[in-house]
Amino acid sequence: MSHTPAESAESPEAAAVSFRSEVTVELVKHSAADSDVLWAARVSTAGEQSLEELQKDPERSKGLINFLMRDRHGSPFEHNSMTFFISAPIFVFREFMRHRVGWSYNEESGRYRQLEPVFYVPGESRKLVQQGRPGKYEFVDGTPAQYELTSRVMEDSYRQAYVAYQEMLAAGVAREVARAVLPVGLYSSMYATCNARSLMHFLGLRTQHEQAKVPSFPQREIEMVGEQMEAHWAKLMPLTYGAFNANGRIAP
Repeated sequence: MSHTPAESAESPEAAAVSFRSEVTVELVKHSAADSDVLWAARVSTAGEQSLEELQKDPERSKGLINFLMRDRHGSPFEHNSMTFFISAPIFVFREFMRHRVGWSYNEESGRYRQLEPVFYVPGESRKLVQQGRPGKYEFVDGTPAQYELTSRVMEDSYRQAYVAYQEMLAAGVAREVARAVLPVGLYSSMYATCNARSLMHFLGLRTQHEQAKVPSFPQREIEMVGEQMEAHWAKLMPLTYGAFNANGRIAP
């Protein structure tokens, strides 16, 4: 859904609050190819001759990529880079930023700009009800009444919070103070830069997949981000991606 920026901090009722259920992931910059894995690995035995891998078809060496993945020789998978632009609810970013090794982040700041009134409301495909005990549970669809309640209560709460935010701004309260009334369902945006190894670790924890050897139970909203990042990466490094799946989606 598109959103309309707040018209002015002078009028608490001016903002057109909008609601979304999806996330946005764009690959904005990259230097990532399967050949990056090969020259990084072969320098250990070939020295400067490993530079020849830059001109060779990596397909001929997919067995080496699989060996490195299988035996968890991880450092050759670090010599590449991908930068993503991500728009998602704040609660997604708070989970995301637990991933620190091999990641760099820059997020928009509520200290330096007025935050836009765009908020997360679960879509109809989002399972609402948790069943079972921690460590052994599943999510199932909610009832129509539960979906109606969730949407109505969240939207009402968001509107009230944003009016309070605008009221404080209009009274001259600093942005860094006024933002405290806004909930974690507010959408934020960031750039996230990683390498293939750090991305594989993220995907192993934040996505569910039939080929995964180790089960994961991610929150659906961060999994949605992971799925889109994975689709971009699969196109850039198809041999590495294939080896990742073939070896149980465990980061080397």
